Amino acid sequence: MKKREFIVQDLLSKIYQEEFAEGKLPNQRNLATTYGVSRFTIQQAIKSLEEIGIVRVVQGSGIFVHEKWVKNPLIFNSLTRTPYDRIESRVLKLEKRAADYEERRLFQLDENEEVWHFERIRIVNYKIEQLENSILPVKLFPVITKEVVEHSIQRFVEKQGYKISHYISNYTPVNLTKGQSEVLMSKRGTPAMQIKNRALLEDGRVFEYSDILAIDYSVTYIRPFDRIIHQSRID
Repeated sequence: MKKREFIVQDLLSKIYQEEFAEGKLPNQRNLATTYGVSRFTIQQAIKSLEEIGIVRVVQGSGIFVHEKWVKNPLIFNSLTRTPYDRIESRVLKLEKRAADYEERRLFQLDENEEVWHFERIRIVNYKIEQLENSILPVKLFPVITKEVVEHSIQRFVEKQGYKISHYISNYTPVNLTKGQSEVLMSKRGTPAMQIKNRALLEDGRVFEYSDILAIDYSVTYIRPFDRIIHQSRID
């Protein structure tokens, strides 16, 4: 593990254990001394924490913890920790077609109803890192354009007046096929993470199903220990 990543993980641990009085971290000079690294490494670690929303840096005042995030489970990965201005989406395909049987079941559609299907690549810091195929029901979204797909689907959904509730995600390690590797500009057989998402609205309806292939993928979970569930598994 790189020094910066170790410092991020260690600071997260200390933040969630409420080790910093009044929610304020030591200054960068003291952190550099504590971890035996340069101030540049500390700056990069703090930048990572800032980008995932755990801390805020106030010039001249210090580094402060965002309390509301600490009170909730935290999940961040190599994409969500990157600011939007360093992520670009490029549409490979956008079409409207009849929903198949599985899609009708998923979105609770009637016969002859349609879905949107799009394929896009996600470019992070000028490097292609993800290939995404997604399906959305036309009855919820009568119009979807290339411009919508190139930007944030979440922002588009909420602008339509819907409220997003949560995502159900499944992660499976895979190796890229020849076709996938060509799109992602990687070698055939390169290890990747397949991420399948069901996205739900507050009323329980599924509004999107996505199948994502991600290379150079990492994810961190911070969640409270649920003693009741743990005990039920033992019993």
